[in-house]
Amino acid sequence: MRTKHPSHNSMLTRRQALTALVASAPAALAGCTAQSPAAPTSAAPQTRTIRILATSDLHGKMLPYNYPADEADASGSLAQVATAVSQLRDENTLLIDVGDTIQDNMAEIFANDEAHPMVVGLNAVGYDIGVLGNHEFDFGMDTVRRAVSAFEGTLLTGNVIDEFGDPVGEAHTIVDVAGVRVGIIGMVTPNIQMWSADALKGCVVYNPIREIRKAIKLISDEVDVLVGAFHVDIDSEFDMPGTGAREIAEAFPQFDVILAAHGHRLIEGEIVGNTLIVENRAQGQTMSNIELVCEQGEDGWKVASKSATSVSIADYDPDPQIVELLEPYDERAKAHAREVVGRLEGGPLVAPAEIEGIPTALIQDTPLIDFINKVVMHYSGADVAVSELVDDDANIQPGDMRRCDISKIYKHTNTLYTLRMTGSQLRRFMEWSAGVLAQWKPGDLTFAVNPNRRYYEREMPSGVTYEIDISREEGQRIRNLCWANGKPVADDDSFVLAANNYRSNSTLLTPGKLFSEDDMPKLIASDLRSDIGSIREMIVRYIENECGGVVRSECDNNWKLVGYEWDPALHEQAVELVRSGKLEIKDDYGICTKAVTKADLPEGN
Repeated sequence: MRTKHPSHNSMLTRRQALTALVASAPAALAGCTAQSPAAPTSAAPQTRTIRILATSDLHGKMLPYNYPADEADASGSLAQVATAVSQLRDENTLLIDVGDTIQDNMAEIFANDEAHPMVVGLNAVGYDIGVLGNHEFDFGMDTVRRAVSAFEGTLLTGNVIDEFGDPVGEAHTIVDVAGVRVGIIGMVTPNIQMWSADALKGCVVYNPIREIRKAIKLISDEVDVLVGAFHVDIDSEFDMPGTGAREIAEAFPQFDVILAAHGHRLIEGEIVGNTLIVENRAQGQTMSNIELVCEQGEDGWKVASKSATSVSIADYDPDPQIVELLEPYDERAKAHAREVVGRLEGGPLVAPAEIEGIPTALIQDTPLIDFINKVVMHYSGADVAVSELVDDDANIQPGDMRRCDISKIYKHTNTLYTLRMTGSQLRRFMEWSAGVLAQWKPGDLTFAVNPNRRYYEREMPSGVTYEIDISREEGQRIRNLCWANGKPVADDDSFVLAANNYRSNSTLLTPGKLFSEDDMPKLIASDLRSDIGSIREMIVRYIENECGGVVRSECDNNWKLVGYEWDPALHEQAVELVRSGKLEIKDDYGICTKAVTKADLPEGN
């Protein structure tokens, strides 16, 4: 049986507290504590097998339905996870979620509900432990507090103190599983300070390294197994300490298991030193199934072996009870998604990609980015607006534009910032952005994305004209940068730039990222036009009020790529080679991070 130690969990529900009280009775613990006599040396050691089932980055996928696309999607969901859990869970199982649960898939429409459907679902499935992810903080601390208070398991997020001086979650808990004392420590990436700066005003976010060290010191003598549940990716992010699971495993070899998250990548089971690390794909596509075989010795229980497998959730039908429970939320989400807000005419917002994995918007100007920037400039009054490709397949086809279609071109609930910048700062920012594209080299027959960057770091400005010479090294690519009137942008030119809160906080206003503290853009306004809300809501308002409900697919072609050349016939052969599947140039995220070269073509070309 599983019991939690009340002294390490002030957030136990009444049911869990009763379980802990009963389990703490001497009769229940007889023969199970570290002080129990060791078995005779001639006998085989006593063993216990503990299972941990872990999910993360569910991102609003309550049922097998993609609300932004308004279509069924059984690649994963909480309802399907429930079925998998029911088949795999036994009395020695811990069920843990590692955050980014209540955002995306249009789940933000429930942000102000007293009971968010994803939390309702977690409770119904019976999650023992939950950890907050970075996107839980998108909607402000009131939403965080509602989600935390509604969760019936133990909420761990030990490195965030709210504006009232209260921790949003515990740093650790101890659970008794069949007499084996399992300690779980939970934290969120400290980069929430950049991404959700406004929501976290008055709050304190500590680095996980510091808080992990404190937690281990408190519980190390009281646990037999140590598990980390951290909403961080496998690798460190932005060179910030405490943001990578590998780094944490190296710093704290005491961990038997680390449950990573945030990166949406599948890591079935990687060993770093003594630590087994797992991570899951997003929206319930996978669940980690971890088995720890523990042996009892003179000093108590020790992990003798550990293993992990990845469970493909697409192989499971949704749990009928969860479907019925969440049906009212499902109906609300579908009705919201299908609300028509306007009509698109003149063609799609993005032309089809020549090669899947090289999004068109990365290599040429598109009506998509121009339209978003037009909206941003209208509501901000800025001289320059920048927007990124929020999804590699973001697009809208001609015809009715519903709210679910707007979510396709602007996935997140970002707000709008304005900053005072100089021409020199703009050029530096654009050079950084242009580094998303891989350098073209003689012999290359296709474009590629820099494998060390993410496509959504490619910011595309309106209000200026320019060229990107991809034959040049990073930092030397922006050419012919001019204002819309044709006048060259001078280093000392001063202007107002509009960007979303994510780009502003994570890049433009972060000392040491692109600019020193003494040479940074100046923040003019954050959450601009809060009367409207997010940039996505601005797009809806613009369509209704400024376009008369009709959007034309138009492109001003204010930038282009230069510095590359290839034989058109060989280029077509290279494209066909990739399309046919004979050559794979995609990374784990489905983005082409290698160019096809002449050497890749069949002999004779």
